[in-house]
Amino acid sequence: MSPTPPLFSLPEARTRFTKSTREALNNKNIKPLLSTFSQVPGSENEKKCTLDQAFRGVLEEEIINHSSCENVLAIISLAIGGVTEGICTASTPFVLLGDVLDCLPLDQCDTIFTFVEKNVATWKSNTFYSAGKNYLLRMCNDLLRRLSKSQNTVFCGRIQLFLARLFPLSEKSGLNLQSQFNLENVTVFNTNEQESTLGQKHTEDREEGMDVEEGEMGDEEAPTTCSIPIDYNLYRKFWSLQDYFRNPVQCYEKISWKTFLKYSEEVLAVFKSYKLDDTQASRKKMEELKTGGEHVYFAKFLTSEKLMDLQLSDSNFRRHILLQYLILFQYLKGQVKFKSSNYVLTDEQSLWIEDTTKSVYQLLSENPPDGERFSKMVEHILNTEENWNSWKNEGCPSFHRTSDTKPTRIIRKRTAPEDFLGKGPSKKILMGNEELTRLWNLCPDNMEACKSETREYMPTLEEFFEEAIEQADPENMVENEYKAVNNSNYGWRALRLLARRSPHFFQPTNQQFKSLPEYLENMVIKLAKELPPPSEEIKTGEDEDEEDNDALLKEHESPDVRRDKPVTGEQIEVFANKLGEQWKILAPYLEMKDSEIRQIECDSEDMKMRAKQLLVAWQDQEGVHATPENLINALNKSGLSDLAESLTNDNETNS
Repeated sequence: MSPTPPLFSLPEARTRFTKSTREALNNKNIKPLLSTFSQVPGSENEKKCTLDQAFRGVLEEEIINHSSCENVLAIISLAIGGVTEGICTASTPFVLLGDVLDCLPLDQCDTIFTFVEKNVATWKSNTFYSAGKNYLLRMCNDLLRRLSKSQNTVFCGRIQLFLARLFPLSEKSGLNLQSQFNLENVTVFNTNEQESTLGQKHTEDREEGMDVEEGEMGDEEAPTTCSIPIDYNLYRKFWSLQDYFRNPVQCYEKISWKTFLKYSEEVLAVFKSYKLDDTQASRKKMEELKTGGEHVYFAKFLTSEKLMDLQLSDSNFRRHILLQYLILFQYLKGQVKFKSSNYVLTDEQSLWIEDTTKSVYQLLSENPPDGERFSKMVEHILNTEENWNSWKNEGCPSFHRTSDTKPTRIIRKRTAPEDFLGKGPSKKILMGNEELTRLWNLCPDNMEACKSETREYMPTLEEFFEEAIEQADPENMVENEYKAVNNSNYGWRALRLLARRSPHFFQPTNQQFKSLPEYLENMVIKLAKELPPPSEEIKTGEDEDEEDNDALLKEHESPDVRRDKPVTGEQIEVFANKLGEQWKILAPYLEMKDSEIRQIECDSEDMKMRAKQLLVAWQDQEGVHATPENLINALNKSGLSDLAESLTNDNETNS
């Protein structure tokens, strides 16, 4: 008998792999690991998992011992080599990187991330990309959460650039597909006018701290004062505009738009009246702007009242604000796939935006330095942005085009014989088969054949549901098991017919149905009220006399009797338009639950549609008791007496 092979032992294998990893680190060579991997007994999968644990164990010891970043990166490099040689899993280097960045302080994370940036080509290779892209994305997001956007601005930018290099342009995890806004970016400023210091004369400061002896300051360093009249109202309106730039959807609301329009006109009027050439800016500042001096970037605006005059006199600051206007206008005018259907500009709003856009571009061109050039560059960038919007609206198709390697061959048409085209003596079109030729020549004109009335196979609602309506009548005493609505084949055809011919199929309702027969029985009851009864097709003289008598009785019917009849769909439509925004006041008095009210709010944003859904749900819930009288009583109880009186008058007028 041949000796049995040694079994795999996890503790022993891990010890050997840990020792080999230390040896490989010292020699800066992966050969010790390859040798141990071939000698350790066990399956390849078992050895790979054990080596992965050994790597993490050695890395943990290095971090605890506060080793240098070079040793840590050497372990990760060994793991990369191990993946290339096929002795460890492809996700191991990314797991190690995640462990390191979670444990080290930010200054050392900068060094580690430099290593990540340099190896972007490695991460994009087929061996690593699919296994590591999610690890790298999670790792970068965790880093961004730890970093401060104002203090670690450069590091944050490096991470964003790395992700842009790593993922393809069509990678949807890096795209804002639904055009959502960062609503957390709130600009904080002084909203209490009583605490404001604007408009006050700082005479005490000048007397105590502003005394300067003659000769201490040269002409070029002379203190300057801003000629722009700044008060608290201008300060408040100026910084309030940031809320509209943060969330442009507000501009579609009527009241918010009026506020935005008023504030914008005042702020832009200040920009037009007090241009930078007219303000008393220092010569040194202007020289720095002309020579393209170093610009400092701040992640957030500084909203101190004391800085307002300096900010309005600053060229870069004005460019920031004007550019925000252009971006906002582009969103309001643009076609965005996920924008709500209610977000539509009026003609007046569109005209104002068009005129203001021209004014903003004019202000940009007049703003030094190189205003004309900067204005054209901004216009070009925003036009390019339109292409990106169109690409997102089309579902982000791939940028890679497949080239057709096959040479195109010219197809020559062969002339058909006259008999085949139906131009022969018999005028028939020959289809190559006797039966096909007979069927085709029944009606040679295809369009006429398609329009033929004999091709209308869909029945009317009256024809299809006649049997079900009769079975639903309690007087006929048809048991449930014998009703047509319980037949699955009948139910399937009924749903297709309702979707094509009945408005009730798409009418929203809060009524819950447990089964298809229950839903169809409810629809049959509704159709029975609307469709004429089958007996109307054949009328006798006696029936006509009875109808005349009924009409006479209706004429002399009292208003109280009329109000006891159920409301019609037309009455609901008319009253829903009047109810509008007050639907939520009425809902509790129609015995609507809170869950049903929330469902109505989620289903639609249009107030008239919500009112209609409320009335339809009430009609479904009450059935024959959904009368104008009961609706009027509910309106009076809810305090909507004006609407109750209007409904009473409409009911009497219609009667």
